[in-house]
Amino acid sequence: MAAADSHEQISEALEVEQLDVNLFRSKTLYLPARARGVFGGQVISQALVSATNCVDPAYYLHCYFLLSASAAVPILYHVDRVRDGRSYVTRAVRAVQRGRTVFTMMCSFQLPEPRQPTFQFPMPHDVPPPDACESTDSVYKRAFDEATGEKVKNFWRIAVEERARSPIAMKFAGVQHPKGSLPTFMSWLKARNTPKRYDPAFQKCILSYISDSQFISGIRRTLAILNKDSESDGNPRVVMQTSLDHNITFYDSDDFDCGDWLLYVVISERAASGRGMVHGRMYTSNGSLVAICNQEGLTRVDIRSTNGVSKL
Repeated sequence: MAAADSHEQISEALEVEQLDVNLFRSKTLYLPARARGVFGGQVISQALVSATNCVDPAYYLHCYFLLSASAAVPILYHVDRVRDGRSYVTRAVRAVQRGRTVFTMMCSFQLPEPRQPTFQFPMPHDVPPPDACESTDSVYKRAFDEATGEKVKNFWRIAVEERARSPIAMKFAGVQHPKGSLPTFMSWLKARNTPKRYDPAFQKCILSYISDSQFISGIRRTLAILNKDSESDGNPRVVMQTSLDHNITFYDSDDFDCGDWLLYVVISERAASGRGMVHGRMYTSNGSLVAICNQEGLTRVDIRSTNGVSKL
């Protein structure tokens, strides 16, 4: 299995090469194990890096995954300067691979307006601090050590190796499930091995990468169904899960550092017809809400094994 010191640097994962005024090219691409295409968070963050190179720091973005991207061929990011207003600037980004558009993104950039009134949805109470939570690296390693069947052992081996390579550290912070409501999943996340505090524009690019970390799994976990490669014992399993779109709105852009722990609070509010929605809020450890995320994902279950699947 991968060594503990082999984590990818987050700056390398986000790096793009500028080919022309509005044209950029990926330098590295990450294909997760068992995935149909390149990690969506990396495509989002590289597209945002490309757009940010054309304007000041971003405020809002909305993007669509159109096709799975291959890790074997670089992605070209075409930036279209849609609008230059006094307070807002709009950029459109197309990610192209082998002549096909695999991803599109709309970015809205805003000049800061710090004197405007403010409020936020509060951070959940009774969340254990990062120091009190076990890392997913340790959780997965223990599951691998305790696994008995060959299929289960291989599942956790791949999970351990994926975690060892990831530039993102993660700790599960628990589940809140008040009576009569849907479960809320909480995790602490941060970029590993950040030698310095990056500027605010790049912080948002890193957060964009982090925001796709196990985000779509909130649908499967709310449905209480297994991963497609888990031992099912007749229980329903996901046979296909992929992102369709992703939306991030940033707030207090100078008030966070992705090298510090961020709390990701995720809830899935609806699933039907093979699709589901997840909603996420990203907080600093001191409770400041810095980003709100939404994602729609394709989530298909093996209908041959669905006996009493939860209905939302």
